[in-house]
Amino acid sequence: MDMASRHLSLVLVLIWLLLVGCAPIEPTGGENPDRETLLATTASCHLLRVGQTNDVAATDATVIIAADKYHLSITAIVERANRMVKDYEQRPADLIARAMESCNRLSELTGTAPALVRFESDGTLRTAWLRIDGVEITPGFAQRTITELRRRKAIGLVINSPGGSVDEARKLGRYLRANGLRAAVDDYCASACIDVLAGGVERYATQSARIGVHQSRVPRRYSSHEGGQLYVADAFLYLREMGVDADVAIAAASVPNNRVLIIELSEALAARLITGVIDGFE
Repeated sequence: MDMASRHLSLVLVLIWLLLVGCAPIEPTGGENPDRETLLATTASCHLLRVGQTNDVAATDATVIIAADKYHLSITAIVERANRMVKDYEQRPADLIARAMESCNRLSELTGTAPALVRFESDGTLRTAWLRIDGVEITPGFAQRTITELRRRKAIGLVINSPGGSVDEARKLGRYLRANGLRAAVDDYCASACIDVLAGGVERYATQSARIGVHQSRVPRRYSSHEGGQLYVADAFLYLREMGVDADVAIAAASVPNNRVLIIELSEALAARLITGVIDGFE
Protein backbone atom coordinates (compact mmCIF):
# COMPACT_ATOMS: atom_id res chain seq x y z
CA MET A 1 0.00 0.00 0.00
CA ASP A 2 1.50 3.39 -1.00
CA MET A 3 1.64 6.39 1.34
CA ALA A 4 -1.36 8.14 -0.21
CA SER A 5 -3.50 5.02 0.15
CA ARG A 6 -2.41 4.52 3.74
CA HIS A 7 -3.27 8.12 4.58
CA LEU A 8 -6.66 7.70 2.92
CA SER A 9 -7.34 4.55 4.93
CA LEU A 10 -6.45 6.36 8.13
CA VAL A 11 -8.67 9.33 7.41
CA LEU A 12 -11.58 7.00 6.59
CA VAL A 13 -11.08 5.47 10.03
CA LEU A 14 -11.21 8.95 11.55
CA ILE A 15 -14.50 9.66 9.84
CA TRP A 16 -15.87 6.35 11.12
CA LEU A 17 -14.89 7.44 14.63
CA LEU A 18 -16.73 10.72 14.19
CA LEU A 19 -19.85 8.93 13.00
CA VAL A 20 -19.96 6.70 16.08
CA GLY A 21 -19.95 9.54 18.54
CA CYS A 22 -17.11 12.07 18.54
CA ALA A 23 -19.17 15.23 18.96
CA PRO A 24 -17.85 18.49 17.52
CA ILE A 25 -16.65 21.19 19.91
CA GLU A 26 -17.31 24.84 19.24
CA PRO A 27 -14.26 27.02 18.62
CA THR A 28 -13.18 28.88 21.73
CA GLY A 29 -12.18 32.15 20.14
CA GLY A 30 -10.48 33.89 17.26
CA GLU A 31 -11.60 34.18 13.68
CA ASN A 32 -12.08 31.07 11.59
CA PRO A 33 -9.17 30.58 9.17
CA ASP A 34 -9.76 30.46 5.42
CA ARG A 35 -10.10 27.01 3.87
CA GLU A 36 -6.57 26.79 2.47
CA THR A 37 -5.01 27.78 5.78
CA LEU A 38 -7.21 25.33 7.66
CA LEU A 39 -6.29 22.47 5.32
CA ALA A 40 -2.59 23.18 5.72
CA THR A 41 -2.93 23.49 9.50
CA THR A 42 -4.85 20.23 9.84
CA ALA A 43 -2.55 18.32 7.50
CA SER A 44 0.65 19.47 9.23
CA CYS A 45 -0.68 18.64 12.72
CA HIS A 46 -1.58 15.17 11.49
CA LEU A 47 1.90 14.77 10.03
CA LEU A 48 3.45 15.70 13.37
CA ARG A 49 1.90 12.69 15.11
CA VAL A 50 2.61 10.36 12.19
CA GLY A 51 6.25 11.48 12.15
CA GLN A 52 6.71 11.26 15.92
CA THR A 53 5.35 7.72 16.08
CA ASN A 54 6.50 6.53 12.64
CA ASP A 55 2.98 5.14 12.37
CA VAL A 56 0.32 6.09 9.83
CA ALA A 57 -2.33 4.80 12.25
CA ALA A 58 -1.69 7.85 14.43
CA THR A 59 -3.03 11.38 14.39
CA ASP A 60 -4.06 14.13 16.81
CA ALA A 61 -7.38 14.59 18.59
CA THR A 62 -7.59 18.15 17.28
CA VAL A 63 -7.32 16.86 13.70
CA ILE A 64 -10.35 14.60 14.18
CA ILE A 65 -12.46 17.36 15.69
CA ALA A 66 -11.39 20.00 13.15
CA ALA A 67 -12.15 17.69 10.23
CA ASP A 68 -15.67 17.18 11.53
CA LYS A 69 -16.28 20.75 12.65
CA TYR A 70 -15.18 22.39 9.42
CA HIS A 71 -16.34 19.65 7.00
CA LEU A 72 -12.90 19.21 5.54
CA SER A 73 -12.56 17.11 2.42
CA ILE A 74 -10.82 13.80 3.05
CA THR A 75 -9.09 13.91 -0.30
CA ALA A 76 -7.95 17.48 0.25
CA ILE A 77 -6.40 16.66 3.64
CA VAL A 78 -4.57 13.65 2.22
CA GLU A 79 -3.30 15.56 -0.80
CA ARG A 80 -2.14 18.48 1.32
CA ALA A 81 -0.32 16.20 3.78
CA ASN A 82 1.51 14.38 1.00
CA ARG A 83 2.39 17.67 -0.71
CA MET A 84 3.83 19.05 2.52
CA VAL A 85 6.07 16.00 2.93
CA LYS A 86 7.55 16.74 -0.49
CA ASP A 87 7.75 20.50 0.01
CA TYR A 88 9.66 20.14 3.26
CA GLU A 89 11.79 17.17 2.24
CA GLN A 90 14.98 19.24 2.56
CA ARG A 91 13.74 21.19 5.60
CA PRO A 92 12.40 18.66 8.12
CA ALA A 93 13.08 20.93 11.10
CA ASP A 94 10.90 23.65 9.56
CA LEU A 95 8.08 21.15 9.05
CA ILE A 96 8.29 20.02 12.68
CA ALA A 97 8.13 23.61 13.92
CA ARG A 98 5.18 24.37 11.66
CA ALA A 99 3.41 21.17 12.69
CA MET A 100 3.73 21.90 16.40
CA GLU A 101 2.39 25.40 15.85
CA SER A 102 -0.47 23.91 13.80
CA CYS A 103 -1.54 21.55 16.58
CA ASN A 104 -1.62 24.47 19.00
CA ARG A 105 -3.70 26.48 16.54
CA LEU A 106 -6.16 23.62 16.11
CA SER A 107 -6.38 23.40 19.88
CA GLU A 108 -7.49 27.04 19.98
CA LEU A 109 -10.06 26.45 17.25
CA THR A 110 -11.53 23.26 18.69
CA GLY A 111 -11.22 23.87 22.42
CA THR A 112 -9.39 20.62 23.07
CA ALA A 113 -5.82 19.78 23.99
CA PRO A 114 -3.48 18.46 21.30
CA ALA A 115 -3.24 14.76 22.15
CA LEU A 116 -2.00 11.64 20.42
CA VAL A 117 -4.67 9.34 19.00
CA ARG A 118 -3.74 5.88 17.75
CA PHE A 119 -5.72 3.11 16.09
CA GLU A 120 -5.49 -0.65 16.09
CA SER A 121 -5.33 -2.52 12.78
CA ASP A 122 -9.10 -3.14 12.93
CA GLY A 123 -9.84 0.59 13.24
CA THR A 124 -10.64 0.65 16.97
CA LEU A 125 -9.02 3.20 19.22
CA ARG A 126 -5.80 2.09 20.88
CA THR A 127 -5.98 2.60 24.65
CA ALA A 128 -2.66 1.15 25.84
CA TRP A 129 -0.93 2.94 28.73
CA LEU A 130 2.54 2.24 30.09
CA ARG A 131 2.54 1.67 33.85
CA ILE A 132 5.47 2.40 36.18
CA ASP A 133 4.96 1.67 39.89
CA GLY A 134 7.12 2.48 42.90
CA VAL A 135 10.30 3.18 40.96
CA GLU A 136 12.62 6.00 41.98
CA ILE A 137 13.46 8.46 39.20
CA THR A 138 17.19 7.90 38.68
CA PRO A 139 19.69 8.86 35.94
CA GLY A 140 18.61 7.36 32.62
CA PHE A 141 14.99 7.00 33.77
CA ALA A 142 13.62 9.39 31.16
CA GLN A 143 15.22 7.68 28.18
CA ARG A 144 14.31 4.20 29.42
CA THR A 145 10.70 5.28 29.80
CA ILE A 146 10.62 7.00 26.41
CA THR A 147 11.99 3.85 24.77
CA GLU A 148 9.30 1.75 26.45
CA LEU A 149 6.52 4.20 25.53
CA ARG A 150 7.57 3.93 21.89
CA ARG A 151 7.95 0.15 21.96
CA ARG A 152 4.49 -0.37 23.43
CA LYS A 153 2.86 2.29 21.25
CA ALA A 154 1.36 3.77 24.40
CA ILE A 155 -0.94 6.78 24.46
CA GLY A 156 -0.09 7.67 28.05
CA LEU A 157 1.90 6.95 31.18
CA VAL A 158 0.58 5.87 34.58
CA ILE A 159 3.31 6.77 37.04
CA ASN A 160 3.49 6.08 40.78
CA SER A 161 6.85 7.11 42.22
CA PRO A 162 8.29 8.65 45.40
CA GLY A 163 10.35 10.99 43.21
CA GLY A 164 14.06 11.32 42.55
CA SER A 165 15.95 13.24 39.88
CA VAL A 166 14.21 16.48 38.93
CA ASP A 167 16.22 16.75 35.70
CA GLU A 168 15.10 13.30 34.57
CA ALA A 169 11.50 14.01 35.56
CA ARG A 170 11.37 17.24 33.57
CA LYS A 171 13.04 15.65 30.57
CA LEU A 172 10.32 13.01 30.55
CA GLY A 173 7.59 15.57 31.25
CA ARG A 174 8.64 17.67 28.27
CA TYR A 175 8.69 14.57 26.08
CA LEU A 176 5.14 13.68 27.11
CA ARG A 177 3.95 17.20 26.28
CA ALA A 178 5.72 17.46 22.92
CA ASN A 179 4.44 14.06 21.81
CA GLY A 180 0.81 14.50 22.88
CA LEU A 181 0.94 11.84 25.61
CA ARG A 182 -1.22 11.73 28.73
CA ALA A 183 -0.11 11.11 32.32
CA ALA A 184 -1.90 9.71 35.35
CA VAL A 185 -1.42 8.58 38.94
CA ASP A 186 -3.56 5.97 40.69
CA ASP A 187 -1.52 5.36 43.85
CA TYR A 188 1.26 7.69 45.04
CA CYS A 189 3.17 10.38 43.14
CA ALA A 190 5.40 12.76 45.07
CA SER A 191 8.30 15.17 44.74
CA ALA A 192 9.88 14.94 41.25
CA CYS A 193 7.10 12.60 40.15
CA ILE A 194 4.73 15.54 39.91
CA ASP A 195 7.00 17.05 37.23
CA VAL A 196 6.35 13.96 35.12
CA LEU A 197 2.62 14.19 35.83
CA ALA A 198 2.60 17.89 34.91
CA GLY A 199 3.99 17.05 31.46
CA GLY A 200 0.95 15.09 30.32
CA VAL A 201 -1.31 16.84 27.83
CA GLU A 202 -4.15 15.44 29.94
CA ARG A 203 -3.43 14.64 33.59
CA TYR A 204 -5.56 12.22 35.58
CA ALA A 205 -5.79 10.93 39.12
CA THR A 206 -8.04 8.32 40.65
CA GLN A 207 -10.08 9.03 43.78
CA SER A 208 -7.63 7.06 45.90
CA ALA A 209 -4.50 8.66 44.44
CA ARG A 210 -2.16 10.65 46.67
CA ILE A 211 -0.17 13.49 45.16
CA GLY A 212 2.54 14.89 47.42
CA VAL A 213 5.03 17.75 47.38
CA HIS A 214 8.02 18.74 49.48
CA GLN A 215 11.40 20.38 49.10
CA SER A 216 13.60 18.52 46.65
CA ARG A 217 17.19 17.70 47.36
CA VAL A 218 19.05 20.51 45.68
CA PRO A 219 21.61 19.34 43.09
CA ARG A 220 25.22 20.38 43.67
CA ARG A 221 25.11 23.07 41.04
CA TYR A 222 22.50 24.85 43.20
CA SER A 223 24.36 24.30 46.48
CA SER A 224 24.72 27.96 47.44
CA HIS A 225 21.96 30.06 49.02
CA GLU A 226 21.49 31.93 45.74
CA GLY A 227 21.50 28.63 43.90
CA GLY A 228 18.71 27.33 46.10
CA GLN A 229 16.61 30.33 45.17
CA LEU A 230 17.30 29.70 41.50
CA TYR A 231 16.26 26.08 42.00
CA VAL A 232 12.86 27.16 43.31
CA ALA A 233 12.57 29.60 40.40
CA ASP A 234 13.31 26.78 37.93
CA ALA A 235 10.53 24.70 39.48
CA PHE A 236 8.18 27.66 39.26
CA LEU A 237 9.03 28.25 35.57
CA TYR A 238 8.71 24.56 34.64
CA LEU A 239 5.22 24.27 36.09
CA ARG A 240 4.18 27.49 34.39
CA GLU A 241 5.55 26.12 31.10
CA MET A 242 3.31 23.09 31.58
CA GLY A 243 0.22 25.22 32.24
CA VAL A 244 0.13 24.32 35.95
CA ASP A 245 -0.35 26.92 38.67
CA ALA A 246 3.26 27.64 39.57
CA ASP A 247 2.29 28.31 43.19
CA VAL A 248 2.56 24.52 43.56
CA ALA A 249 6.34 25.05 43.46
CA ILE A 250 6.10 27.60 46.26
CA ALA A 251 4.03 25.21 48.36
CA ALA A 252 6.60 22.46 47.80
CA ALA A 253 9.45 24.76 48.84
CA SER A 254 7.75 25.35 52.19
CA VAL A 255 7.67 21.66 53.17
CA PRO A 256 10.84 20.10 54.67
CA ASN A 257 12.40 17.28 52.67
CA ASN A 258 11.62 14.74 55.40
CA ARG A 259 7.89 15.48 55.23
CA VAL A 260 5.27 15.32 52.47
CA LEU A 261 2.29 17.59 51.91
CA ILE A 262 -0.56 15.66 50.26
CA ILE A 263 -2.50 17.88 47.89
CA GLU A 264 -6.27 17.38 47.92
CA LEU A 265 -7.59 16.34 44.51
CA SER A 266 -9.86 19.39 44.42
CA GLU A 267 -6.81 21.59 44.93
CA ALA A 268 -4.84 19.69 42.29
CA LEU A 269 -7.71 20.28 39.86
CA ALA A 270 -7.87 23.97 40.69
CA ALA A 271 -4.12 24.27 40.12
CA ARG A 272 -4.39 22.24 36.89
CA LEU A 273 -1.84 19.78 38.19
CA ILE A 274 -4.49 17.29 37.15
CA THR A 275 -7.22 17.87 34.58
CA GLY A 276 -9.60 15.14 35.64
CA VAL A 277 -10.46 12.51 38.25
CA ILE A 278 -11.24 9.04 36.93
CA ASP A 279 -12.44 5.72 38.34
CA GLY A 280 -9.31 3.78 37.41
CA PHE A 281 -7.48 1.83 34.74
CA GLU A 282 -8.17 -1.65 33.46
